[in-house]
Amino acid sequence: MQSSNGRAHAGGDGHDSRAPAPQAREHPHSPGRAFVDVPGEVRYEDPWYDALASGWGESAVMDASVTDVPAARRQRETGAQAAAQIYLEVQRSAAFQEVRSRYRRFVVPAVAAFFIWYVAYVVTATTAPGLMARPVAGAVNVGLLAGLGQFLSTFLLTWAYARHARLRRDRAALELRWDTQELTRGAKGGAS
Repeated sequence: MQSSNGRAHAGGDGHDSRAPAPQAREHPHSPGRAFVDVPGEVRYEDPWYDALASGWGESAVMDASVTDVPAARRQRETGAQAAAQIYLEVQRSAAFQEVRSRYRRFVVPAVAAFFIWYVAYVVTATTAPGLMARPVAGAVNVGLLAGLGQFLSTFLLTWAYARHARLRRDRAALELRWDTQELTRGAKGGAS
């Protein structure tokens, strides 16, 4: 029987019984790492040699050679740490603080006013039903106008928020975002 790579095999199990089995040995220059010697073929490193499945046969105390972080992973972690540092610096910057204060100067009073208006509507509807039932024009009463006013104030607040964001925050926030992405791209080595 022949495999897909053109070598003859003795049986259908995929292993050539005439060829010696590959031997895994410890790497001579880096203890704890292994490589596989396949007779007559290229030697390759096996990073999973002696790697245990999670929780299987692990001792309570692990030695330092097992917990070493590969170089590529260390570089990624270093890049991530640099990016995190950049985000912290941007957060402390005057431009970011200005964007946040503009946001708060609009949102806090707007939320307070809308909440007071909503609570006043609910409290008035429950404590003064006679006032809410007072007719204004035909079947339209004060309660109905106040309820429709809740919807109108919601739409008005949404419009005011979007306008405030567009005129006072979006441009500065977009510039901060652009600068931050450029800085993090540089910190991660050009990848992103």
